[in-house]
Amino acid sequence: MLRIVRRGMTVLGAATVAAVLAFASPAHAATFLTHAQAASQLSAAGITWSSSGNCSNRNNSTCTSFEQVRQVTISGIKTLKSSSGCAINITAGTETGHAGGTYSHWNGYKLDISKYTCIGNYIKNNFTYVGYISGWGYQWKSGAGNLYTDEGNHWDITYYNCGGC
Repeated sequence: MLRIVRRGMTVLGAATVAAVLAFASPAHAATFLTHAQAASQLSAAGITWSSSGNCSNRNNSTCTSFEQVRQVTISGIKTLKSSSGCAINITAGTETGHAGGTYSHWNGYKLDISKYTCIGNYIKNNFTYVGYISGWGYQWKSGAGNLYTDEGNHWDITYYNCGGC
């Protein structure tokens, strides 16, 4: 009887440790997409993209690539599209040629979009103005914590999360 109780306690202990580890670990491991996977989701959401080089090669700075973009980033731009009702055209993704850093284009956190009146008004009217970031532009922060920076000829968006998807 004592052996059965010990075995039950061991199983219970292992289950408790597993449950604690599950809660202590990040809720979702980052999911990275291929260009085709991201493009399919964007197309289905009515989001367009363009590149000055008319290409999608990640290693060419004139291309617009979604190779290794985070799923959260794609979900975030889809959330922006559905909540704003505005046209969105992506002009930059994960291709080379952008500033580095942890939360960079290359690491799948950022997208650049065309400046349209509708989307600009939506960002300015629904997000909190942060201020002018020297050498970068005017910045707004969504309630979810994502950053929208007016860099003059486009919006640079950093998605830390999907913005309520």
